[in-house]
Amino acid sequence: MAPLNISFIIVNWNTRVLLLKCLDSIMQTVKLLPFEIWVVDNGSMDGSAAAAKQQHPDIHLIENKSNRGFAAANNQALRQMTGQYAILLNSDAVLTTGAAYALFEFMENTPNAGMACGQLLNTDGSKQNSIANFPSLLGLLSNESLLQLLMPHRFPGKRRQISHPIEIESGIGACLIVRKAAMDEAGLLDEEYFFFFEETDWARRMRAHGWKVYFVPAARIVHAQGKSVGPLADGRILFYRSRYIYLKKWHPKNGKLMRGIIFLRLLINLSLSVIGTGLTLGCIRPIRNKTVIYGKILEWHLRGCP
Repeated sequence: MAPLNISFIIVNWNTRVLLLKCLDSIMQTVKLLPFEIWVVDNGSMDGSAAAAKQQHPDIHLIENKSNRGFAAANNQALRQMTGQYAILLNSDAVLTTGAAYALFEFMENTPNAGMACGQLLNTDGSKQNSIANFPSLLGLLSNESLLQLLMPHRFPGKRRQISHPIEIESGIGACLIVRKAAMDEAGLLDEEYFFFFEETDWARRMRAHGWKVYFVPAARIVHAQGKSVGPLADGRILFYRSRYIYLKKWHPKNGKLMRGIIFLRLLINLSLSVIGTGLTLGCIRPIRNKTVIYGKILEWHLRGCP
């Protein structure tokens, strides 16, 4: 029997309602392509796995007893998938009509593409950043928005009008299509990353093996940004932990310098937030919350980034 076109892989952790919407979007929008769905549940306590299987009995369900993280959970399904391509889809993402087909058609017509992402959208239809550049000294020493404004071709962002597929360094991992042949060469996701940067690392390895990574604007995906991560401070600490794993792996010479710059920027941000909280007498919640979050992140740094 010929292999399926697409294996959808969704990692879930306590996002029952979002997971069901995500599954519904696949069933409702993917009509022309043979596909399978893998749901990997990371020890959810909200009945996610049972609800998904009840509503969609044909899915492949892997139930972990604990939260194994994004990379490890995806790899469980990637090792068993039968599709020519995998589409890694966050549980807080919803496919729009034609999105999966646009990604599939692009990959079929672009044999050097190992990975591609689509245009992520907020629930109001506005654009999210869908493209990620590899971490660099320039990126740390400058402002991301400024770089996107001054060098839109080197640092493409949501403000740039892109009407056709372009080659990029890496895509945001909320929705990625990955070629099975490219995985076989570059390997699966690095399980040292618990959450964040695993797709950036993967893209870098793909490129090192001669594969290219693309952005396909015709594929549009609604993404309830951050809903699958958890509490803000905890999520940001996961981000920094993975960031440092990436720097150690890919920047062995100047990784310590880059970490020092990151810490300095955190100190500056905390100082500005404290000043803002004081000037507003703590009455503006977003400023107050930023102060708390930056404080927790810096405290985690001072404890040696456990």
